[in-house]
Amino acid sequence: MKLLVLGGTHHVGRAAVEVALARGDEVTTINRGLSGVTVPGADARVADRRDAEAFASALGDDTWDAVLDTWSLEPAVVASGAALLRDRVGHYGYVSSRSVYTWPIPSGADESAPVVTGDAASEVAGDYAAAKRGGELAVLESFGDRALLARAGLILGPYEVVGRLPWWLGRLARGGPVPAPGPVSRPLQYVDARDLVGWMLACASSGTAGVFDAVSLPGHTTIGALLEECVRVTGSTAALSWVTPEQVEAAEVSGWTNLPIWVPPTGELASLHDGDTRAAAAAGLVCRPMEETVADTWAWLQGEGWPTPPSGRAGSIGLSEEQEQRLLS
Repeated sequence: MKLLVLGGTHHVGRAAVEVALARGDEVTTINRGLSGVTVPGADARVADRRDAEAFASALGDDTWDAVLDTWSLEPAVVASGAALLRDRVGHYGYVSSRSVYTWPIPSGADESAPVVTGDAASEVAGDYAAAKRGGELAVLESFGDRALLARAGLILGPYEVVGRLPWWLGRLARGGPVPAPGPVSRPLQYVDARDLVGWMLACASSGTAGVFDAVSLPGHTTIGALLEECVRVTGSTAALSWVTPEQVEAAEVSGWTNLPIWVPPTGELASLHDGDTRAAAAAGLVCRPMEETVADTWAWLQGEGWPTPPSGRAGSIGLSEEQEQRLLS
């Protein structure tokens, strides 16, 4: 398959290029060439998507079987690019987000849940949910039933620039007592970036289109199993000190950001690990064992160091020393 990846140097985009090349696909990338890692083996072209003339020049006269796009900023950029590609690409895979659903997302929500308002022509990038929804609408305008909208949930694995799993690995590697949010059996729901893009490429090959919540089934692993595996993989002497959701709240510490990945089992955040993702599973999405994701992420961090998030959208990730001491006490 001939694949065009818009981006391809960070996180999901980089994973897409590597997975596609491993499949034997012919891969072209277009990005600004300013950051990230250019994967050997891809035809890397440099252009800023915000400059329509430069983007068109980078496309040349080529055609592709599929395009994979991870854009999270101005929807108008997606709209202009998709319009240029409409007659030159067979299938459009857009990495969207479950953030497009109206907050708070209901427990057990699936693809039929209400979504936020989006505008495909918007040149505003500040509201992530609205930007992703606008990007979806922009793709649908040009590709219709040739579009796959992959509404990802939590994305982990190598190249994760947000820094959630890297934070836990780094903190546990330092050792000592570490507050761990319970209950130990709290189910988690996420997707390894490599599994996400592998599934999207398979959908492109088969012509599968539509809207899917692209994340594991609930309970793919638990917070206890994940953190214990982080301790094991890093060879750490860290001691997990389990605290209850009530103790987390009393310490004025938040789930998801201060305590990355974890969210309390009740309240507005609970649905982030409680989506009904049976449609994606039925369409072939398979998630690798948690142990493989943790080990490969640690190996990547050891080889390349801790990433700098390309934006501040996720906020400050992890616990401060003061917050940690409040939880431990």
